[in-house]
Amino acid sequence: MKTTQLNRAAAVTCAACVALLLAGCASPSMDSQHSSHDSQVQGAAKTSLDAAIAGPQRSDKARARDVYRHPGETLQFFDVGPSQAVLEIAPGGGWYTDILAPYLHDAGLLCEAQYLSTSADLAAEDNETDAAYRRKLADAPATYGKVVVGTLHAGRFIGFDANNRFDRVLTFRNIHNWIKDGQIDANLRAFYGALKPGGELGVEEHRARPGTTLQQMIDSGYVTEAFVIEHAQAAGFRFVGRSEINANPKDTTDHPHGVWSLPPTYEGGDVDRSRYAAIGESDRMTLKFLKP
Repeated sequence: MKTTQLNRAAAVTCAACVALLLAGCASPSMDSQHSSHDSQVQGAAKTSLDAAIAGPQRSDKARARDVYRHPGETLQFFDVGPSQAVLEIAPGGGWYTDILAPYLHDAGLLCEAQYLSTSADLAAEDNETDAAYRRKLADAPATYGKVVVGTLHAGRFIGFDANNRFDRVLTFRNIHNWIKDGQIDANLRAFYGALKPGGELGVEEHRARPGTTLQQMIDSGYVTEAFVIEHAQAAGFRFVGRSEINANPKDTTDHPHGVWSLPPTYEGGDVDRSRYAAIGESDRMTLKFLKP
């Protein structure tokens, strides 16, 4: 009788173990649940970014440049998320603002810093750009009402608190202007100070061939990757990656009016316009830096 009871107990225990094993197979683990949740969040974020890129706030003229500027892929490479605090530097007319404003509208923060040159020759033009940009945002409060607008002048932000505040600082095709203005290092230090520890700086810039001199960079608007990396590291950043998202192998970078020979500027007017149109927009570096 005692042996039979032991055998029955063992059978019950064995059955329970089998049931637990089956349950473990049928139910996802905590890790897989977490992975599934992350995938859903990333999918939702991607959909939101796609919706911002496809939104009616963008003009047909702006959309026509997507083939050269690759906004979705670029922002994903820069690890921009919908709940982040993002600072865009020198937005100009707002090509990227049109995407970032709706993308960050609900859960994030977008601050924009128009660049005001220290050069008297350029200051009036910069002020005019800033005024037009602010009017654009004021005319569409539903889309841009939460955007905070300030300025960057002589390496200092004006109009909002920028101390260790941002997850991302982004700048698109502006480095050459700051080199010419003598403000590249002051600006990079300002970006470093604006980022939270662990935050990232994303840079897109017209790319010069290795060995291009500083004066050639100033004259042509094309900058070497080595120059950008060297100066960003001097400001405290750690270089973490590059992407060829915005590369254009058709661009020789050797044009009579520098990068401005190409679309969308066409500084040479109708001279060789069809040839420059066939090249498309400039070859560009896309670099990512980390504030440790």
